[in-house]
Amino acid sequence: MTSLSVLLPVISGTNNPALSELLHGYINNKTKPLGSLGRLEELAHQVGLIQQSSAPALDAPSIIVFAADHGVVAEGISAFPQDVTWQMVENFLTQGAAINVFARQNGIQLQIVDAGVKHDFGVRENLLNRKIAGGTRNFAQERAMSAEQCQTALQHGVQLVKAMVGNVVGFGEMGIGNTTAAAALMHKLTGIPVSDCVGAGTGLSHAGVLHKQRVIEAAMLLHADVSEPLDVLACFGGFEIAMMVGAMLAAAERRMVLLIDGFIVTSALLVAARLQPAILDYCVFAHSSDESGHARMLSALDAKPLLALDLRLGEGTGAALAYPLLQAAVNFLNQMATFGSAQVSEKNQVAD
Repeated sequence: MTSLSVLLPVISGTNNPALSELLHGYINNKTKPLGSLGRLEELAHQVGLIQQSSAPALDAPSIIVFAADHGVVAEGISAFPQDVTWQMVENFLTQGAAINVFARQNGIQLQIVDAGVKHDFGVRENLLNRKIAGGTRNFAQERAMSAEQCQTALQHGVQLVKAMVGNVVGFGEMGIGNTTAAAALMHKLTGIPVSDCVGAGTGLSHAGVLHKQRVIEAAMLLHADVSEPLDVLACFGGFEIAMMVGAMLAAAERRMVLLIDGFIVTSALLVAARLQPAILDYCVFAHSSDESGHARMLSALDAKPLLALDLRLGEGTGAALAYPLLQAAVNFLNQMATFGSAQVSEKNQVAD
């Protein structure tokens, strides 16, 4: 599987010392005490570096929701039946889900992708059919996907983003069982104990969480020889997770802003960052999920989430809610007066 990395986008970092200094100067000269807009100042600086511009602009934001099923649900690791995956896709298509509400509220285009749902939707308006198969195989018994399936999923993700307009993309997902896949990826790629990676997902009891933990631990013994990031992805991931990995890499190559949602989306980013560490320069981490393990995963990526709202829904909801903060950061940089233009006195220089 490692040879597949040559097919994926190659990402350059955003480091530009001259532009960085210029942006800091612009930010510090706004009519406010130094640093008083906190994280918004960091965001404005980051977006400027992403776009390599001292006057960055946000254009045609989108969120892509990737949906797929997981064979590991056969092990009884979910509080909900697998049919909920396709039922929620139908809910997305009829504008009834939380992500529909939040995306519409914030002027974000929503794309729904069938990456591998165990259901025949037929030809549907507003549903992008990129189905690899009707769900992955059960990684507690065998590899979740073949090398060829993983490669196809990655390339679908790349192609979806290459066809997009705009310069901001958020990521969401739907798939019963995918917190189990994400926890397995997290453990394998970070070394964090399985017990610290596993959470309640859609609402498991304490006994259910312990069972999920045991399933993952047994799978780790079964696949003990797996170590390379793409091999780990194929062994434990889902089609929606693999497609997100490809999409994220393509988005960073295009110098887009990546809005990273919760636990499952961050697990996809974890894979992408192991392949191309520079991708992290392009990521805005929307929130810290209430799903156990997400805060530790964010820490492993040295990430600073914008929001802490106890969300654990997925779908890209955190990304949609964080987008107005991204707008605020860019708008203050471009529209706020400077001390000179507003004729406002600057801070007194006090001698030491």
